[in-house]
Amino acid sequence: MSRLATALLALAVTSAACDLSEPRDEGWLAEVTLVPSPAKSGGRYPNLAAGDEGEIVLSWLQPLRDAGFALQHAAWDGATWSQPRTVITGSDWFINWADFPSVVPVTGPIWAAHWLQQKPGNVYSYDVRIAVSTDAGGSWSVPISPHDDATPTEHGFVSLFGVAGVPQAVWLDGRHTSGEHDHSGGLQGAMTLRAAAIDAGGHRAGEDREIDARVCDCCQTDVALTATGPVVVYRDRSEREVRDIALVRQTADGWSAPVRVHDDGWVIDACPVNGPAVDAHGETVVVAWFTAPDAPRVRLAYSVDAGRRFATPIEVASGQVAGRVDVVLLDDGRAVVSWLADGQHGAEVRAQPFTRDGAAGQAVVIARTGIARSSGFPQMVRANGGLLFAWTESGDPPQVRTAFARLR
Repeated sequence: MSRLATALLALAVTSAACDLSEPRDEGWLAEVTLVPSPAKSGGRYPNLAAGDEGEIVLSWLQPLRDAGFALQHAAWDGATWSQPRTVITGSDWFINWADFPSVVPVTGPIWAAHWLQQKPGNVYSYDVRIAVSTDAGGSWSVPISPHDDATPTEHGFVSLFGVAGVPQAVWLDGRHTSGEHDHSGGLQGAMTLRAAAIDAGGHRAGEDREIDARVCDCCQTDVALTATGPVVVYRDRSEREVRDIALVRQTADGWSAPVRVHDDGWVIDACPVNGPAVDAHGETVVVAWFTAPDAPRVRLAYSVDAGRRFATPIEVASGQVAGRVDVVLLDDGRAVVSWLADGQHGAEVRAQPFTRDGAAGQAVVIARTGIARSSGFPQMVRANGGLLFAWTESGDPPQVRTAFARLR
């Protein structure tokens, strides 16, 4: 890993309990209120997902008493979380702070879940495993892998979504690499971006397809549904080690050629482990991302044609920012961006609204946490006229925290 990436990821900040009691006058967001988490002590790496019928699901990793982990989930009822339910347990999983499982409501009672299973070879040899539920998370199909290359390499950073009620997955696929966790510009083959559809019975529907033949090795992917189909964002990787954000669209003819969201020109000889986030409404698409061509920055860009072209990006924040972004597009056209930054009292999860013209309110401190890897990636979704947040409060043991704030 480069010195820059190491410095960004290793800022030594002591984890602190969330303090949401300070006076606020942010205008656009009401008071942030902690919501009791459904995760027990030791839970970590939450994921928030919203379905097309308004369902919101929180998933996380819960350590087992003896060994291994459980992938658990809970549903939001508008005020509280349901009792946790378990998708599956395992003692041979690949557990990683940046590459974490998910449970996603695809459409109605059809949900999909994914996790990473270790395989013989080396530490970084693991497969994506996916299961499907047809009763809103009550029971699950026999797990399958969306890929069948059988190579002892990395497969992960999955985004699950649905098209016409059919679950689909995109992921980073290392079948052409050496299998070693070496993300510098070596002689091994490149990490690729691939996709596959999974039917309601939990079986792969057709072949998995390559979308991009050379991408950054360990940055998260993200997906959003536009009026004309899904769009996927990820960190691309050129032959010159430029690692800027790209977008592809799924069309009736397959996946489009990648579009560069913006020409940041960030040349880095290692993966920054800092993927983009995307949301969409109609043909409006917003993408938020971290970059550091000259200094650490968080940026936001709008598209009004379903991701075919993007306007000049808006500078969200710069300086002492660690990225780990999320974004929500509101019905009125505002895009709320969240990110992790180093504040006066330690690391902070911040959020701020923007329009195409720039900032539409002041940045709000959602929570205080840590910048250490153990704090994971904060999450944000729209819910009940407000925003719902989830993050890992690092510590011994860690704890999943959630909070809600109403939009003004």
